[in-house]
Amino acid sequence: VGRILNEFAVTITMAILVSGAVSLSLTPMLASRFLRHVVPAGGHAVHQKLGVFARAYDRLLVLALRHKFVTVLVFFATLWGSYHLFTISPKGFIPSEDRGLFICRVRADQGISFEAMKKKMIEAADIIDSDPDVTSAMPIVGSGSMNSGTIFARLKPIKERKRNADRIIADLRPKVTKIPGLQVFMSNPPPIDVGTRRTDAPYQFTLQGTDTRKLYAVADALTRKMMDLPQIRDVSNDLMMKNPEVNLEIDRDRAAVLGVSPEDIQNVLYSGFSSRQVSTIDAATDEYKVIVELEPSFQQTPESLAWLYVKSQSGSMVPLSEVTRLRRGFGPLQVNHSGQLPSVTVSFNTAAGVSLSEATAAVKALAARMVPPDVPARFEGTAEAFQSSIKSLLYLLLAAVAVIYLILGILYESFIHPLTILAGLPSAALGALAALHIFGAELNLYGFVGVIMLVGIVKKNAIMMIDFALAAERNENMDPQEAIHKGALTRFRPIMMTTISAFMGILPVALGYGAGGEARQPLGLAVCGGLIVSQAVTLLITPVIYVFFDRLRKGLSTRRTGDPAVPESPEPASTTIP
Repeated sequence: VGRILNEFAVTITMAILVSGAVSLSLTPMLASRFLRHVVPAGGHAVHQKLGVFARAYDRLLVLALRHKFVTVLVFFATLWGSYHLFTISPKGFIPSEDRGLFICRVRADQGISFEAMKKKMIEAADIIDSDPDVTSAMPIVGSGSMNSGTIFARLKPIKERKRNADRIIADLRPKVTKIPGLQVFMSNPPPIDVGTRRTDAPYQFTLQGTDTRKLYAVADALTRKMMDLPQIRDVSNDLMMKNPEVNLEIDRDRAAVLGVSPEDIQNVLYSGFSSRQVSTIDAATDEYKVIVELEPSFQQTPESLAWLYVKSQSGSMVPLSEVTRLRRGFGPLQVNHSGQLPSVTVSFNTAAGVSLSEATAAVKALAARMVPPDVPARFEGTAEAFQSSIKSLLYLLLAAVAVIYLILGILYESFIHPLTILAGLPSAALGALAALHIFGAELNLYGFVGVIMLVGIVKKNAIMMIDFALAAERNENMDPQEAIHKGALTRFRPIMMTTISAFMGILPVALGYGAGGEARQPLGLAVCGGLIVSQAVTLLITPVIYVFFDRLRKGLSTRRTGDPAVPESPEPASTTIP
């Protein structure tokens, strides 16, 4: 996840550094040239509208400062609401987006021949290609094993069709699954694939063990039970133990009497079935390989072995059936390993309208009941990265808050006032999660990025108010409540302007505008929802928290020194243009 967010972090960091340099140099120069201090009679229309809101805000702020206990209860309610919404919000990882293609993985019966598999693949590709929004479907036989294949379907440009890739897949799935003897797994791959194992579905659950008999039995039973879970679909595993096979057993005593060695039998089989190259014909412009093999019609059934003869040491031709016996059975088509141990990987996809967190929780609960302790089981690939990302992103969010607290503590030379500034973050998280919940979006990787962005966007409201209030306390000897009241009213207009600007800037992302916009939409929804709720709540809660923490700071100072708190040394007052 850190590597995925690296470019985003570099972009934001450089933008902040450049904008900071511009704000400290170019902006003051432009302000000295273009600001007009004379306001026309009656004021501007925008100024009048903001004045109406400012007066309404003044009345609400007086009411909040008068009933501080109720306001603090509202703050704890937002804190609890943020936690509750986080626990119930459906969580995802990297969302899929319409990139003009999708993948269809198919699997047939074990032991199927290449020709039969090719016919089924062509039939499935023709059905996909017949869709009016599909431009081409390219089938590939033998993706890992002979009974599996892949079809890459390319779609028309998004402007030329009315359906997105997910809807096209939903319409084609019931048509392709009607092909007898063919399992179909269709998916719209995410733009970033963090999995390393190729499976039929994007999410994997792997079981390991040294006792292969027990491992295969548990994996088979778990796969059948997972097929009944309503949260997932396209369930399959890579356990291929029913491949029809023919064992050719040599009667060594009989072969020794007739003068036939096992090496002679091996050479006959190699020449008949393995496309043995015996020579090369060099022409003027090309070369041709000479291949020894049976006619294709004699390579289809084991009964053809009865027509083969082995040359004995005496020079006579001995029928192969005289020195061998055929034994039919079943065996593994492939044996998979993970970490040098035999393993079985069960792949699955989420059902329509089900988040990845709900699907993994259902699989984990089922595995806890069915998988014994001596069979290690864990998620792999995208599912594993999703579970680890939930923890890492939470740690990342806490680290961001901790770093901001330290930086603000250094700048304000206080342990208390940074907490006042950070007190508005729960309301931002509440708004972000509520917006995702209302619009039915998952809290995925992009949504987490939006929440982390809110940490930097929302705290500027409190910084504007508290910076003014501290200056008023130090330079004008105001009471803390009076200072924060004046600071909130004075900073109301720039707070509204910056919030509206940020909201309008992120609105196209929230609307899902542009190619791949549906994948980035959770980011825009989280930022827009957080801005709306935090703007409405922190303008009232932050002043009350400031008064409480200022009293706490003075109380601690009095207890430590035994004397009333001494006012801090005044700092140079900043020039403020109301």
